[in-house]
Amino acid sequence: MVFSVKTFNNINQIGLKELGNKFQVDGDLAKNPDAYIVRSQNLHDFEFPKNLKAIARAGAGTNNIPVEEASAQGIVVFNTPGANANAVKEAVLASILLAARNYISANRWVNTLTGDDVPKQIEAGKKQFAGTEISGKTLGIIGLGAIGARIANDARRLGMNVLGYDPYVSIETAWNISSHVKRVNDLKDIFEQSDYITIHVPLTEDTRNIFNADNFSLMNKGTTVLNFARGELVDNAALFDALETGTVKRYITDFGTKDLLNKEGVTVFPHVGGSTEEAELNCAIMAGKTIRRFMETGEITNSVNFPNMHQALVAPYRITLINKNVPNIVARISTAVSDLGINIDNILNRSKGDYAYTLLDLDESDEAKIDALVEKFQASDNIIRVRLIKK
Repeated sequence: MVFSVKTFNNINQIGLKELGNKFQVDGDLAKNPDAYIVRSQNLHDFEFPKNLKAIARAGAGTNNIPVEEASAQGIVVFNTPGANANAVKEAVLASILLAARNYISANRWVNTLTGDDVPKQIEAGKKQFAGTEISGKTLGIIGLGAIGARIANDARRLGMNVLGYDPYVSIETAWNISSHVKRVNDLKDIFEQSDYITIHVPLTEDTRNIFNADNFSLMNKGTTVLNFARGELVDNAALFDALETGTVKRYITDFGTKDLLNKEGVTVFPHVGGSTEEAELNCAIMAGKTIRRFMETGEITNSVNFPNMHQALVAPYRITLINKNVPNIVARISTAVSDLGINIDNILNRSKGDYAYTLLDLDESDEAKIDALVEKFQASDNIIRVRLIKK
C-alpha cells in the first residue's frame, strides 16, 4: 500500500526521506492525501479532504492548524516538540547578550557616522553604550519545557542566577535541569526578582496576555523581557506603558506587529528564532518519522489532540478507532468483536478531552469477518474514523 503525503512550505528533503518507500510525496495521489506535513501554512480556511488522516506540523506551535475541527473529523494532529529547541535557545541567549551590552543601539549609531574622523567620533560617543555583564544577574524563565530547560542550564553556565516557573514540568525534563536552577511555585517571584524574563509556554486562554499591567507593575525598574514563544502572550498596550515608565528597559520579540515597529526600547526579529538549517532538518525528520509510524502501525507520538499510544503489532490485523469519549465505548467495541466470533489479541484505549483512540489487535485470519467488523464500526454514531492495518 502506498500512502500519499502533501507538503506545505519548504520541508527539508532529507527529512522527508524518513517516510520511506511506502510514501508518495506531492505526487498524483496528493490530490486526496493521507497526510499533510506543514510548517507555517495557515490551514484554518482549508476544507480537509475526507481521506486525510494526519497533519504533522514541522515545529512546536499548532496555531496555524484548526485542531478542534481536525479532531471532530478524526484527523490526528502532530507537532515536533524539541526539534528546534536548541535554535530558539541560542536565539534567546544571543538576545540577552545583545541587550545587556546595548549592541543593537550601538551598531545603529555607528552606521549613522560620516566623515574622515569616524574613529575619533566613536571614541567620543561610545560611553553612551556602556552596558552591563549578565554574570550575577537573575534570569526568570516561564515554562521549563524543551526550550526553557536548555536556556536555564546554559544561562547558569554563563554565570546567571536562574529562576524557573512551570507547574506542569515533566519528570523527564526535570531530571535534565541543573540542580542550581531554582524552581519557584509562584509566578509573582519571576516578575519580582528577575533582571531578565523569557517566556516559553503555548498560547492558551490562561496564558494570553500573561504580561499585563498587573504583572508589569511587579517588575523591577530596567527589566528586559524576551518573547520567542507567541506574540499574544504580551499585552502591547501595557508593555508600552511599562517602557514609558522605565519598568521595562527593552522588549525583544520574534513576533512583529505594526504597533511594535520603530518603537523605542523594542527589538523585533522576523520570526527566525527556530529557523536554522539544523532545526529545519530536525523538524522534518521528526515529522516524517511520526507520520510513517502512524500510517504504518496506527501508533501515536507527539499528538496535540489525541493521546500517545504505543502497542507492538503482532496480530494479523489491527483496527484503529477514533471515537467520541462516551461511557462504555470499550465494552461496546468488545461486544461487536465477540458477536462476530473474533478473538481480541490486545486492546488499548485512551482518551484526551472529548475524543478517544483505540488500538484493537485481532487474532483472526478470516478477512471476511474483519471486513464485517470494520463495516459495523463505521456504522456506529460514536465512532468517527476507522482504519484497518494488516501486519
